[in-house]
This record gives sequence, C-alpha cells and structure tokens, in this order.
Amino acid sequence: MNTELVIGGIAVAPGESRQIDLPVVHLYTGTGMAIPVYVQRGKKPGPTIFVCAALHGDELNGIEIVSRLIGSRGLKSLRGTLIAVPVVNVYGVLEQSRYLPDRRDLNRSFPGSAKGSLAARMAHVFLQEIVSKCDYGIDLHTGAEHRSNLPQIRANLDDEKTNAMARAFGVPVLLNSTLRDGSLRQAAADLGTCILLYEAGEALRFDELSIRAGVKGIMNVLRHLDMLPPGRGKRVVEPFAARSSGWLRATDSGIVKHRKALGDHVIRGELLATITNLYGQEINRVVCNTDGIIIGRQTIPLVQEGEAMYHIAYFHEPHEVAENLEILQDSLLPDANF
Repeated sequence: MNTELVIGGIAVAPGESRQIDLPVVHLYTGTGMAIPVYVQRGKKPGPTIFVCAALHGDELNGIEIVSRLIGSRGLKSLRGTLIAVPVVNVYGVLEQSRYLPDRRDLNRSFPGSAKGSLAARMAHVFLQEIVSKCDYGIDLHTGAEHRSNLPQIRANLDDEKTNAMARAFGVPVLLNSTLRDGSLRQAAADLGTCILLYEAGEALRFDELSIRAGVKGIMNVLRHLDMLPPGRGKRVVEPFAARSSGWLRATDSGIVKHRKALGDHVIRGELLATITNLYGQEINRVVCNTDGIIIGRQTIPLVQEGEAMYHIAYFHEPHEVAENLEILQDSLLPDANF
C-alpha cells in the first residue's frame, strides 16, 4: 500500500486521486482514443477494487452509476484503492452499439493480445492495466436492446469469497452463473480477482431504480471489504440465490400484450402474454412453464416466433423473493408508484 500504483504510465500515491486517460487503438482518422479511468486511493491500507461500465457500448446505466459513485461523499473515508472506469468500450458508446468497430464483442475477447484484433488489443490493455492490479471487481451491465433486466447479481456462487460479496451487494436476486470463455469474469478469475456482474435495466436507457440499486450495492460491497466504515442499520434486503433460469420464447409472430412485469412472481400455467395479429385477433398465448420470478423481459411490443420474451429464475421460495423486491423498490424510490 505504501508503493505507488501506476496506470498508463501515471503514478498515483496513497491519499491521491487522479483522472487518467488510458490510451487504446486510435481511429483511422488519426484521432486518439482513450479509456477514462478514475483512481482514488485512501491514506490507510486496504484492498484494491475496480468498478467498470459500458463493456458493451450500448449499456449506459453503469456510466451513471460510476459517475454517482465517484461523486459520493462516503468515499472520503476510503481505505485501499478504488479504480472506477465509467466507459470501457469507448468506440461502442460513440456509435451507441454493443460491439466494437471490428464487430467483435469485447466481453468475449479476453484475455486479449497486444498484437491481435482491435477487440483483443483493448481487452489486453484493460486486463493488464486495470484488472491485474485489483483484488476485487464489479462489472456493470444492462439487458440487450429491447430487453430489460431486474436488478440482479450474476456470479460464481460456489466460490466462498465471491458469494459473500454477492450477498453483501444487497439485491434480492442472485443468479449462479458459470464463467464463459473470453469474458472479463473468466479472465479476472484466472488472475485470482473476485468479480461480480451486476445486471439491471435496458440498453440505451437510464433506469433510476437500477442506478440507485447499483450505487448502493457497490457501497455495500466496499463496507463488506472494510474499505468503508460500517453503515447505519437499515431495512435489509435478503438475497435469494437461483441455481438455474430459462427463457420463455414466443409461440407465434405478432403484436404482444404483456400481462406480467419484471419482478413478478409467476406460477406454472399462468398467462404471461397474448400475441395478436394486425387486426387485434388473438393468435397465440405465452404460458408460464414453471414457478419463479421474472428477471428479464422483452420491452418492444413486436415479436417473431421463437424470440426470447421472459427470463425466469427458479427459486424454492419465490414469494419471499417478490417481497424483498418490494422492499428494494420502497427503500430506493419511496415516492414512486410501481
């Protein structure tokens, strides 16, 4: 902790805060490109954690979460080091696209290579300059375009330290998620970095509940790691872990009329949506195939046969999960009407 932390050739000593532009491959016009990095180091020793957003360029909620985190007064008492990256995929954000200009998914390009494709080079830079210097990490995501996700943590819950972090985050839904080859989570795990993936909201949209839950969750994790003093006792959101989940797909093509929303407890045989033709005539129904909680849902009212519509997590006690989702909403948006 007494030594300097160096990112992009810039040293940050204990007690200092710096904004760093981490260079990546420039545009073909010659315009330089850089990943924005904020580093805050406490005067007292502690772990090093990174929080990153917009690994996919159309996932914007995380940008606002990181912005609010950086501006939080609570960080004044920070122990250890926080590395906050509001935008990883700067190319994708410029184009409002999930992908890089080479059409590759950055979150399938790790650990990358210094001499590989654009995606491989970016992954390599981020892994070497940021992730390799951290003990912990939180990767912020949203649903894809026209799909919205309930605030949830995805992580390797079989790892004891990661499980404890996930529960400390403070959202009701935890989803045990295996590591995917080429993902940031896989590369971080290979380096011994415990990492959580926070999913909430929809691509190209800000969602206030998702943003507030993300900021609060990160602060909870910092307290769990003793990087911040303990918080005041408040109403606790009890997390529930799902070991499996599945998507229900459209049974026909047409216009969708949803009957269920994100966070709803659903039971086997229950009607989730109807599909009509252009004349308003019902042509098919989407019926729940098991008990669970809706953690992801299509938002556009148009559907093609076979398209994923509802992501359902399977719990032993879905009623209790639904109750804790209400607690989360009431505590973060007390004046909102859901």
